Amino acid sequence: MAPTRHVSTLTLAGAQLAASACEAKAHALGVPMNIAIVDASTHLLHFSRMDGAKLTSISIAIDKAFTAAGHKIGTHLYKDTVWPGGVAFGIGNSNGGRFTTIGGGLPVLGRDGEVLGAVGCSTGTPAQDEEVARAGVDVLERELRRWEPRAKL
Repeated sequence: MAPTRHVSTLTLAGAQLAASACEAKAHALGVPMNIAIVDASTHLLHFSRMDGAKLTSISIAIDKAFTAAGHKIGTHLYKDTVWPGGVAFGIGNSNGGRFTTIGGGLPVLGRDGEVLGAVGCSTGTPAQDEEVARAGVDVLERELRRWEPRAKL
């Protein structure tokens, strides 16, 4: 086995593309957002705070992106497992308290299912946050398909 491996990750250009799509969706909804985009290693790559977004939601958006990238699934999927007695009860205390189970964090996945990064949004309801994050993920997925290698015929 090789001692190293190549890890694909979002670039700043990709993060800016996602942020622009998120901002447009937030404007359409009339909900200003904090928008965080992290790379494959869960580190912050880009952040936007729209005018009027809640100051207390800055770290929440970042943590949603961190959680989605680190666990490879949307943060909304934990809703039914984190209550007392649930299989993931107490998980919010992990990772220095950064692990969040509030909807609005979505991973960006490559064609083989690898995590390339994630988008986290916060200020609205969890459903609004997720809708805005989805706009960023969708534009990145479209752009990734444009760059996929094509077979020569």
